[in-house]
Amino acid sequence: MPAFRSDPLDELVIPAGTHVEEHDLVTEGDVIVGGQSTVEFGVRGRNVMAGERVTFDGHIEAEGDCRLDMWCSVADNVLVGEDAYLGERVSVGGELRVAGNLDIGDDVDIEDGFEANGWIVIRNPMPTIVFLFVYLSQLLRIGEEEKAEEMLSAVLDDGEERDHEPVLIPRGSRVSDDAWQVSAPGRIGDGCRLHGNIRAESLVVGRGNEIFGSLRAREGITVGADTEVTGNVTTRNGTIRVGPDANVRGDIAAEYVEVHHEATVEGAIRAREEMSMVSEPVIDDAVVGGTAESVETENETADASTLADWEDGGDADGDEREAAEAPTPTDDADGTD
Repeated sequence: MPAFRSDPLDELVIPAGTHVEEHDLVTEGDVIVGGQSTVEFGVRGRNVMAGERVTFDGHIEAEGDCRLDMWCSVADNVLVGEDAYLGERVSVGGELRVAGNLDIGDDVDIEDGFEANGWIVIRNPMPTIVFLFVYLSQLLRIGEEEKAEEMLSAVLDDGEERDHEPVLIPRGSRVSDDAWQVSAPGRIGDGCRLHGNIRAESLVVGRGNEIFGSLRAREGITVGADTEVTGNVTTRNGTIRVGPDANVRGDIAAEYVEVHHEATVEGAIRAREEMSMVSEPVIDDAVVGGTAESVETENETADASTLADWEDGGDADGDEREAAEAPTPTDDADGTD
């Protein structure tokens, strides 16, 4: 059982069309946050699920269900369009409003009270992944493989066509307007608008994005066509690839650098081994499933190989960004990468 209590998320995924608007993370899909993470702004999505000891410094608005595991903390209101599941010792700094049923654990603190239109059950709800594991195990044990497959498909599809992958935030991450810090690979879809310096093990950024912050990774970074990055793009190892019509308003530093001849780099380019101009796109298809405004098609996916337990460290090269027209956070102001 301990293996299933640990969070299975091992990648940062920001699906197509995700925006950060006035201190809110807004997406048309689900939001899934790994345990012991901190989200320093509000969250608006379809279903919102969080593991143990996740802190939200804003509010939560879930069109569907909201499930918060034990010891979670929400600084503001929680508004749920369907059912809510709150584990023991969850704290809500505002009001809890649930359009459906409320399943609530012991010692839950809701500062401004709660309201539910359906059934209210006071107990300790079983964590979602444990429940699914137990139920699937029982079906497989009695030889009902087809029912297990149907049940899993129904859970993943929720009975309707999904146009968007969920936002996935790995365990132990810190996400804010200033920085997205994860010790895992990251993928960003098309047509996103994000604020903050993004730190990950490796990064693949789709097409038509606006990123007001720098990109830093231990492994390779790919920047898709028509994407604008207001900040530096740096790696410790690996290759940085910049697609056609992309605009990097800062420096690029890596072991190998490949820049499309139609891309724009406003800062310096430093390659420890080799720098080359390319004429082929850098991304072949959608980086993250979902619908967004279509932009020009692009190329080969960058190497997103994983190196577990990577600890952040500072690269002396290029973390000071040039000023831009949009609001830009101070790069590495807190001294972490």
